[in-house]
Amino acid sequence: MIPGDDRVFLRKRRRELRDKVEELRFETPKGPVHGDAHVQNLMVDDQGQVILIDFEAFCFDHPEWDLMVTAVEHHSLGWQTDEQYADFVRAYGRDLYEWHGYETLRGLQEFGMTTWLMQNVQEDERTAAGYRRRIAGLRKDDGLRDWRPW
Repeated sequence: MIPGDDRVFLRKRRRELRDKVEELRFETPKGPVHGDAHVQNLMVDDQGQVILIDFEAFCFDHPEWDLMVTAVEHHSLGWQTDEQYADFVRAYGRDLYEWHGYETLRGLQEFGMTTWLMQNVQEDERTAAGYRRRIAGLRKDDGLRDWRPW
């Protein structure tokens, strides 16, 4: 069960993020967006070919939506080394951390990661504890998160 004060907080945060997204000005044209682009959605076949999987959120939008996943995983979550992230930035030619919309998309990414886990808290105590850690992080909003991949 999700505590009532969490629901109130999340509804308020959703409204704040919605308003901030409406003010965003993207710097890139729209194109194909995976929607959940991160290393856990890559597979390598027996010939060493990398295959992108999990296209349920695929759409045409600004590439910042996909690039933000990796930026948040590095800057907020510490799930990648500085070297790994530098390689990513070199490959894409852009670091979203320096973009004016970073904090807004970071907020949306972390919100989605929290509410996704929230829907599964009934599964077991590990999941419920993960959700509690994430909601506490959103409430503090102090930068680096002590979250683990799911």
